This record gives sequence, C-alpha cells and structure tokens, in this order.
Amino acid sequence: MEREIRTLKDRLASGPGTDLAAGAVDVGGVKVVATKVDGADAAALRHVVDQLKSQLKSAVVVLATVENPTKVLLIAGVTADQSARIPAGELVAALARTVGGRGGGRADFAQAGGNNPAALDAALAQVPEFVRTKLA
Repeated sequence: MEREIRTLKDRLASGPGTDLAAGAVDVGGVKVVATKVDGADAAALRHVVDQLKSQLKSAVVVLATVENPTKVLLIAGVTADQSARIPAGELVAALARTVGGRGGGRADFAQAGGNNPAALDAALAQVPEFVRTKLA
C-alpha cells in the first residue's frame, strides 16, 4: 500500500495533464522551471525534480508546495553541467528568505522551508533572474 500511495503522489506531483517540462523558460541556454505543485509532499517533489533534470538535460528546476496553511516547501535541482555556476543551495537559500524561512544543500540539489505562503509566487518569480545573474 505504501508503494501504491507513493506512486499516486508522484503522479499527482507530475501534474496530470500538465507537462512541467513544456513550461520551461530558456534563460541563457539553460532551461528554467519554477512552479508550484499542489498536493505534493517532499518525496514527490524530489522525484519530479530528478525527472525534470533528466528530461531537460541542462536545467534549473524549482518546485514548491504549501504543505499546510503556514508551511512552504521548496525543492531545487540543477543539472551537473550547471551546478558549478548556479548552485542549488544558494538558489534555494535566496528563495527561502522571501518566504520567511531557511534552506540549503548541495550544488545540484537543495531544499528549503518557510512560513509565508503568500510570498511563494514572488519567490518563484525570482528564479529566472537569479539564473540570469549567475550566468552573467
């Protein structure tokens, strides 16, 4: 049953009928996906970030969810070819400040939390500019 629940959560996070990869924006030759995924938990977001990194090849992926009325979760993944220039830990830490939290991690994968869901859209909107700045 746990495996089945995990599979269903992963499908939910992938966005049935919505191709998250198709929504990627090109910033200086790097595909950028920054979006909110409703109803996902941390494990599902991590799984989808890994899928998108594989699918997009050269990318920065940030997925977020609101776990309860006051808790924001951000997961960032950067493909190996970009992780030296655009560290996921730095990216997620900057976004976490916007949503009233903290975070960090490795250059290729990082996680953060916050307590201001109202600022989540503003935080996600910062991702393309962060990438643009790092590539300059």
